[in-house]
Amino acid sequence: MVNITLNKLQELYEFDDYLWLEETIKLLKAKDLDNLDWDNLIEELESLGRNNFNKVRSLLRQIIIHILLLQYWEKEYDRNYRHWRGEIIAFRDDLNNSLTKTLRNKLCDELDRTYHISLKLVIEKTGLSPELFPDNCSYSLEQLLDDNWYPEK
Repeated sequence: MVNITLNKLQELYEFDDYLWLEETIKLLKAKDLDNLDWDNLIEELESLGRNNFNKVRSLLRQIIIHILLLQYWEKEYDRNYRHWRGEIIAFRDDLNNSLTKTLRNKLCDELDRTYHISLKLVIEKTGLSPELFPDNCSYSLEQLLDDNWYPEK
């Protein structure tokens, strides 16, 4: 049995969440469910899920940004296309290594929203006219994740 009570664990969460995590893991390994700080444990698990989704959405946003730069920023293409393609390779690798089936499905659901945020960033960065770009995402998630796919100029 782990020697920490529920009240002490709840207090610990308030001033040292890392130590709280270590103690919670000990309780779980000992199967001491009675002394778990369930409210904070649920909050931490929900936060972990949000963080995982935010991470993969951020990586997808970076892929879309660099795809848009590659496809539409003609003035900078010759000087930067290798850099943009290199970034796409790195972001795709990170994203593909982080995806689960559920996160993939959520990214599909959020693809248009992620595209619009990416588009805003590209327009701000480049000064290109918004009319130059499609209103909605013209790329599939499969294309965006495919190591061999790049848009036609």
